[in-house]
Amino acid sequence: MRQPSSAVPVYKPDIYALYALVDPYPHYTTLRDRGPVVWLAKQKVYALPRYAECKSVLRDDGTFGSGNGVALNVIANRLSRGTTLNSDSAEHDQRRKLVAHRLLPRALRAVNDSVDATAGAVVEAALGRGEIDAVHDLAAALPLAVVPDLIGWPRDQRDHLITWGGASFDVLGPLNWQAIKAIPNALRMLRFARRVVRDRTVLTGSMADELLTAADEGRLSHRECPPLMVDYLAPSLDTTMSAISNALYLFATHPDQWQLLKDDPKLMTNAVNEVVRYESPLRAFARHVRKPTEIAGVAIPAGARVLVMYASATRDEREWDDPTVFDIRRDAGRHIGFGQGAHACAGQGLARLETIAMLTALLEQVDRIELTGPPRWATNNIIRRHEHLPVKLIPA
Repeated sequence: MRQPSSAVPVYKPDIYALYALVDPYPHYTTLRDRGPVVWLAKQKVYALPRYAECKSVLRDDGTFGSGNGVALNVIANRLSRGTTLNSDSAEHDQRRKLVAHRLLPRALRAVNDSVDATAGAVVEAALGRGEIDAVHDLAAALPLAVVPDLIGWPRDQRDHLITWGGASFDVLGPLNWQAIKAIPNALRMLRFARRVVRDRTVLTGSMADELLTAADEGRLSHRECPPLMVDYLAPSLDTTMSAISNALYLFATHPDQWQLLKDDPKLMTNAVNEVVRYESPLRAFARHVRKPTEIAGVAIPAGARVLVMYASATRDEREWDDPTVFDIRRDAGRHIGFGQGAHACAGQGLARLETIAMLTALLEQVDRIELTGPPRWATNNIIRRHEHLPVKLIPA
């Protein structure tokens, strides 16, 4: 795609470089200051760094499509064919209706008590270890105990799920080294899902079991089942891991906010929303422009791609007072950290449920969360979370 007219500001640094993935916010601030639409010279895409434009585009599927892929590279867009992420209109609605109903709040109430009990056991076990890695021992432990059963993944084949799930997101950035090295693991996850479907080794009564039944009845083809399994498994794991690990980091570094939550647990919903606003699990996804249009007065040609920057929008100074301040008293419910519109993250209800369960268990059993060493951010083109978070839980 050619560079647009001089009326569109240009940003030359690579926001997907390693240093920018680790510390993206200075880049986001500069992009927002440049304007509502900024041309990324490295990726050759129109970036939308502000809240209003992101929200508007996410709500306009007729103009900004996902059916040609939401990645910034053609390989990932081909790999993700057959998913809800890579589909539009009736095709998207049909795929989503097949299993997404199991992730609606009403359906999740059936597993609420089980998730609460599992979270309590996970926290109790972590307390017994002294110093822990909060990513492995808390943020990953809970979703790994809940999500694969819900999806129907075979119980003896879960050792690689975190690596495979992260890779399934990593490939959705530009075709940089991050994406290239993730392709083999993303393919391994898809190939294994195909084998699970072929051998019918899914758990009885699970989402995957329901998909196979729908395929048997002719409501979709059997070849559509594997990508749909991955479509729901990876986001349900990674968005939850991100939300929980980011919450632990923020409450460890903001002990006053932890005390606020302990003093008033009714702030829980606010707290989860503020965590997701402050550290959006998703960095950005692209949309394909179906017809000539304008965004904030900027002409965007048909065939172009726009980059919806969730993690920048959630810190937009035009939308939020003091956006760089973490404050659980803030009403952050309108954040777009899990997306918005028809393609909002299908696993966000489960992510909220598990994050609330984890924080509730911590409130009951833990007085303070203390960092015991420098955390390490994961490098992933799409997901924003920690790779390693050393903490000590001080018992209540």
